[in-house]
Amino acid sequence: MAKTTDYLALDLGAESGRGMLGRFDGARLGLEEIHRFSNGPVQMLDTLYWDLPRLFAEMKEAIRKTVAVKASLDAIGVDTWGVDFGLIGRGDTLLGNPVHYRDRRTDGMLDAAFARIPRERIYEITGLQFLPFNTVYQLLALKTAGSPLLDVAETMLMMPDVLGWLLTGVRAAERTDSSTTQLLDPATGAWSDEICSALGLPRSILPDLIEPGSELGPLRADVAEETGLSKGVAVIAPPTHDTASAVVAVPTASATVGTDSPPDWCYLSSGTWSLLGVEVPRPVINAETYRYNFTNEGGVLGTTRLLKNIMGLWLVQESRRTWARAGNDMSYEQLMAMAMASPAFGPLIDPDDPSFLSHGDMPARIAAYCQRTGQPAPESEGAVIRTCLESLALKYRWTIARLESILGTTIKTIHVVGGGSKNTLLCQFAADACGRPVHAGPVEATAIGNILTQAMGRGRIGSLKDLRAIVARSFPVTVFEPRDTRAWDDADGRFQELVGS
Repeated sequence: MAKTTDYLALDLGAESGRGMLGRFDGARLGLEEIHRFSNGPVQMLDTLYWDLPRLFAEMKEAIRKTVAVKASLDAIGVDTWGVDFGLIGRGDTLLGNPVHYRDRRTDGMLDAAFARIPRERIYEITGLQFLPFNTVYQLLALKTAGSPLLDVAETMLMMPDVLGWLLTGVRAAERTDSSTTQLLDPATGAWSDEICSALGLPRSILPDLIEPGSELGPLRADVAEETGLSKGVAVIAPPTHDTASAVVAVPTASATVGTDSPPDWCYLSSGTWSLLGVEVPRPVINAETYRYNFTNEGGVLGTTRLLKNIMGLWLVQESRRTWARAGNDMSYEQLMAMAMASPAFGPLIDPDDPSFLSHGDMPARIAAYCQRTGQPAPESEGAVIRTCLESLALKYRWTIARLESILGTTIKTIHVVGGGSKNTLLCQFAADACGRPVHAGPVEATAIGNILTQAMGRGRIGSLKDLRAIVARSFPVTVFEPRDTRAWDDADGRFQELVGS
């Protein structure tokens, strides 16, 4: 009988963080939530920050609770979202509290960057989707503001790397999260000297790159003592970008490692953001991907995630918070029921309109968008949510059509992973709008991919294909078959007018 090994995933999502204990017997993975905690930004003065000290305390609490259930940890891995970073100075000093990507400091930075280096050239080098909060524009905002931090920084670490450094004392840049910066050249696998030079950014602060599954080092002695964990437990860098870990855990028999065949399935990592794309063996950087603003981000074992960042359930989450602040606190289940009872195909929105990016009154911004585009505003809470979900499903359809054109393939199946896979209404809308079956689950794909990549790094799993077979054996999937697709065809014509072709 194979030995069972234990791994801890510290997975920090946009609404909550989790300590997830994985117990792997060589054939199946068991998953247990050890600790859950909130994860939201903190406004201080005019800046939106990460709540880093509290989050690190919560991570240590997750380790303490893992020790309490008598788990014998083989390794620990951390993941969170991309683009955000911390700066480290002399003597292992954290220079300020890291800033959250929804902060407004990057307003105007895209144009400022394009004045120094052409937009086309940035894309030619990086193949990354232009988003105003990408790391490169956050750094440019620091430089433009005359911040002293860049002058004294020794190292820039992406946020999961910051958390790994706090656990181990090791400074390193895991490749999947580094690939979200728009500073990495996927063709060479190295940081881009040209972009750093053109924008006047210090190339010296960009650390050495490591591959997902690499060992950072042992847990720091002080952290081990504080949490009651034995010294010497390894900290592994999984795919530290949460979407990269989620894609690892897509329960499909297909993997692109070692093949040039275009994929016939796509993934939708569904949560605060919807990240819809395909796994390809190498970056795809051409006129079509540039035109449609697709992104090439790093995956495991040399793969590339060709995808589109779509605003996602943020639209619903921020609407709910707006109503709660006004004294009308409704659960997600209540909101979905209200949406289901609302009339179909009312007003539609482009989920990626820039007006929806920041914190604030989302229903009012949706109403303003409808007014700008000559549509009546949704008249109730349920109608607002239905507008969001139908518009997301149509944006998925738009994205899949362009992926098929770019790659010359036919996408037959949509794999929805992450928290959004529990949203049965959105999953059914996606199946109906796209005319393809949706395979929903696993919910905790990010933690699963984190844990199983740790196991791969420790030599317990031989290949990505083997890893995905373990996921398929271990976790259930719900299939949503497409139903009334003709009604969605009619709505798609209106949607195309909003987003353009």
